[in-house]
Amino acid sequence: MADAVLILLFAAIGRDAHQRGDAITGVLFTAWPFLAGAALAWAAARVWRAPLAVRKAGLPVWLGAVAGGMVLRALTGQTVVIAFVIVALVSLGLFLFGYRLLLTGLRRFGRLESQE
Repeated sequence: MADAVLILLFAAIGRDAHQRGDAITGVLFTAWPFLAGAALAWAAARVWRAPLAVRKAGLPVWLGAVAGGMVLRALTGQTVVIAFVIVALVSLGLFLFGYRLLLTGLRRFGRLESQE
């Protein structure tokens, strides 16, 4: 669920930065290829087994969202330029990989603090 929300946020920020209209339908139009790529990655990597795992969940969902998203965008005639690929890779990496890394760090920090 968090992955889908973060992908929608990525699409909303991008659309807002480019001052595009159609807020809800536009965001969904922009987000659907990335949502589909992330869903495929969820299934392929069986992310439901450990959805917050950094390497086993975060990495495949992030890369699946970007790779799948770009392929689906290209197949449907949407823009795929290197600058957008880089922005999507960095942004979705921060969102999809980053929150898992942050939660893992907070858990470890909490464990270390409670042992003192």
